[in-house]
Amino acid sequence: MNDSFFKRLPLAALAFVTFLFALIATSRPAYGYVDPGSGLLALQTFASVMAACGFFLRRRLKSLFRIKSQTRDEKTITGEDKTGSRNAA
Repeated sequence: MNDSFFKRLPLAALAFVTFLFALIATSRPAYGYVDPGSGLLALQTFASVMAACGFFLRRRLKSLFRIKSQTRDEKTITGEDKTGSRNAA
């Protein structure tokens, strides 16, 4: 992804929140029966969308939580081998 995506992300989030508040502010009472299972269906849909986003963005999520390891040159300079111990010689 390029930097323009990250520059537009706060603007898109602000637009979404503004739309959501406008939708809530202009709501009218609905005179109908809503089954108790409807809320669970909405919760399941939200959880599924979050799981799908996590699946497709797993590499970026892993890179956020990964500790940067030393490069091969740095290990050679410090004298560490593949096991992480120092060479005796």
